[in-house]
Amino acid sequence: CAISYNKMKVVGLVSGGKDSCYNMIECVRSGHQIVALAHLYPPSGAEMDSFMYQTVGSEAVALYAKATGLPLYTRPIVGESRDTGSADHYASSSNSGDSEDEVEDLYKLLAEVKAGIPGLQAVSVGAILSNYQRVRVESVCERLDLQVLAFLWRRDQTELLDEMLFSGLDAILIKVAAYGLSPKRHLGRRLVDIRDELVRLAAPAAGGLSPCGEGGEYETLALDCPLFKHGRIVLDNGHLTAAGTDSRVVVHSDDAFAPVCYLKLTGCCRLGEPK
Repeated sequence: CAISYNKMKVVGLVSGGKDSCYNMIECVRSGHQIVALAHLYPPSGAEMDSFMYQTVGSEAVALYAKATGLPLYTRPIVGESRDTGSADHYASSSNSGDSEDEVEDLYKLLAEVKAGIPGLQAVSVGAILSNYQRVRVESVCERLDLQVLAFLWRRDQTELLDEMLFSGLDAILIKVAAYGLSPKRHLGRRLVDIRDELVRLAAPAAGGLSPCGEGGEYETLALDCPLFKHGRIVLDNGHLTAAGTDSRVVVHSDDAFAPVCYLKLTGCCRLGEPK
């Protein structure tokens, strides 16, 4: 992914997860200015299958605008994963621009941001390992004449995880989907508290889990980071693991060895005082 060190006005693509937040931190560290946030959300409010986007935890992203003091542009994901070919196939195909593909939702969102932010030059993207995502984001940005800033790309994941935690980024697990991770023991846990366990599970003999969750093993919600100048995300801990309307554990797959479960955060997120 292209990285420029000239100061640029940047929109941060945010999913709610740790990677998109940390990449914005790296953008600022490199002298760039985050001027807006952009987020694609599932129209039903529930997690949806997507090859491109993290959709669990989307309910909390509206608070990011308040926490950062930045404008937040949003758009529903209405397209589908139509062209799921390899990165090389997509880059050489004529399918980019397919109005019914979910990638076009990203194009429309960033086009809206560019129209609303004079002088916008670049997009912050928290991609680490997925060529599928990288080539599609680059294709969209090329069409809009925007640079891609992906400082996390192909970094050593254990080293990167430690950097995130050292930076002051505070995140919790809101989805588990791998052997060794269970909803009872890991959903709602702070990333810093289970760092050693994630690294242990990354060993081939323990299952080869991706330390940063790049294989879809887990998803996170960033509650705080150095960019949150006006407050931090606070969850009602009393509802984190109870079935109810505010926040409930949703079981997507009740597999005996690797259950897939996530936290639905509707109604239990608020902006707290900054630390």
